[in-house]
Amino acid sequence: MPYLTKEKVSSVFAQYGGNAKNTGSVEGQIALLTERINGISLHLQQNKKDFSTHRGLMTLVGQRKSLLTYLSKHNLQGYRALIEKLGIRK
Repeated sequence: MPYLTKEKVSSVFAQYGGNAKNTGSVEGQIALLTERINGISLHLQQNKKDFSTHRGLMTLVGQRKSLLTYLSKHNLQGYRALIEKLGIRK
């Protein structure tokens, strides 16, 4: 069973991307990557020696970082609101 069902993905895009069909929005993609990162982090807390999943996690973190950089350059207020909602930065 996948940890991100279609209903969960559509609800994430509805909450952060405007509507469920707006899968291209940067905010929605960042929120979806954050959901995936949180799920993989829980997995890695229980399976500390799963190094291939750790490598995949680092890839997702890099993708999210590049999207956050893009968003901060093009929409600074949206960037600040999104990181506040997701609780990414301290």
